Amino acid sequence: MAKKLGGVLLVALLFLLAGTTWAQQKAEEIPDAPSASRPVPPPTLPTSKLPAGQETRPDSSSADRSHPEPKEEPATSNEPPRSAPEETEQKTAPAPAMPPVTTVPEGSVPRDSETRDDLYTVSTTVNFVLVPVTVKDNEGRLVAGLLPKDFTLLESGQKQPLKFFTSDPFPLSAAVVFDLGMPDSGVRKIQETLPALQGAFSQFDEVAIYTYSSTVSRVSDFTTVGQRLTAVLNQVKTYNGANNGVPVTGGPLGPQGPIINGRPVDSQVQPVITPPKQARVINDAILMAARDLSKRDRTRRKIIFVISDGREFRSDASYADTLKVLLTQDVILYAVGVEGAAMPGYGKLQKIHIPKLDVPGLGSFNFGYGNILPKYVSATGGGTVYAENAKADIERAYARAIGDARNQYTLGYTSKPGARGYRQIEVRVRRPDVKVYAKDGYYPLPVAK
Repeated sequence: MAKKLGGVLLVALLFLLAGTTWAQQKAEEIPDAPSASRPVPPPTLPTSKLPAGQETRPDSSSADRSHPEPKEEPATSNEPPRSAPEETEQKTAPAPAMPPVTTVPEGSVPRDSETRDDLYTVSTTVNFVLVPVTVKDNEGRLVAGLLPKDFTLLESGQKQPLKFFTSDPFPLSAAVVFDLGMPDSGVRKIQETLPALQGAFSQFDEVAIYTYSSTVSRVSDFTTVGQRLTAVLNQVKTYNGANNGVPVTGGPLGPQGPIINGRPVDSQVQPVITPPKQARVINDAILMAARDLSKRDRTRRKIIFVISDGREFRSDASYADTLKVLLTQDVILYAVGVEGAAMPGYGKLQKIHIPKLDVPGLGSFNFGYGNILPKYVSATGGGTVYAENAKADIERAYARAIGDARNQYTLGYTSKPGARGYRQIEVRVRRPDVKVYAKDGYYPLPVAK
C-alpha cells in the first residue's frame, strides 16, 4: 500500500513539473505590454525566401518596407565630370539673397500712380461754392435761429439746392490794414484804440498787420492773439500819419535860389517847389493781404479788416482786378471808416470822385476816389462800413465787425460746370424786415490739369 501511494505521488510530481515547464514556455511567447518607454513594435510580415547569393537583412520592419533603400551605385570620384563643368557650377551655386524688407508707417510712402484703383477712376471737376451770409434786423442786430428751409440761394437766377448748411462760428484769419496816409491826428486816434482791436479777436484767430500810404508794408505775418500781437501793435503806435504841420521853408522842398544869412535874395532863377508825389494805394494793400490770405487754411474764415478814410489813388492794381482776387479766394472785407469816411451818409454814396486840383506854384493834387471802401464791403458780403469818429465808437465798431465775421450762416452748393466767367449770387431769407449780406458773386477756379 505504501508503495502504491509513493508511486502516485511520484507521478503527480512529474505532472506538476511538466505543467510548470509548459507555463514558462507560454509566458515567453506573450509580448510585453506597451509603455511610454517601450512602444509596441509593429508586427512582422512574412518574408519570402531570398535567392542564393544575396544577403538577408534581419530586423526588417514595415517602416523599412515603406521606404525602400536606394540601389547601390558604383563609387564615383568627388571631382565633377570634366565634360559638364557649367552644369555642376549651376547646381552648386548658392541661391541669391533676398533683399532686405523694411517696414514703414502707413501713408509714409507715396502712392503708386498706376494702381488698380486708378485704372477705374474718372476725374471730373466739382466746383463747390461756400456762401457766408449775415442776417440782421432793422436795428442792426444779428438774427439767430434760422434753418436751411429759410434760405433760397440763386446762381445766375437759377435756384440751387443746398448741400451744406451751418451756423457754427469759424476761426478767423484776419489781415488788418491801417491807413497811414491820413492826417497825423487821425492816425493818433486810431493808435489809441488798438487795445480794443486786439480784444475783439479770440485765441483761435490769427492776425496779420499791414500798413499803407504811398507804399504797402507787411508789418507782421499771421500770428495768434498773444504777446507777439501785442508787440506788433505797440510798434504800430510809433508810426506817424501824413505831414500836415507848418510849411517847409528850407531844404530841398523850400524856396530855391541863393540864400544870404538864411534869407533868399532876388535871383533870375524862378523858384521851383517840387512836392513829393502823393499816393493812397489802398487797392495794392488789399491785394497783398488777399494773396497772403489765399495761402491760409481753408477751414478758416478769411477776412480783411481795413481802418481808413477810404481814399484811393495811384495804386498799381485796379479795383476790378483786386475784387476778382477777393471773390475767387472767398475773402470778405470789413471796414471802419474814420476821418472823411465818418461823415454822415458815407456808406450810401456810390460815386464820389474829387478831380485833380492844380495849385499854382505847388503842382497838382489828386484826391482820388472816396467810395472805394463801401464798394469792396458790399461786393464781398461784409455788410456796411462802420463810419465812426469818436474813440469809443471806433472801439465798439471793432467788436461789431469781428462779431459779424465770426457769426454767420454758411451755405454750400455744387455749381454746374460751364463758363469760367463771373457768376452772380443772390440769397433770399423767408423772414420779414431783415437785411441779408452776402457776396455778389464769384469767379470759378480754373480747371486743374
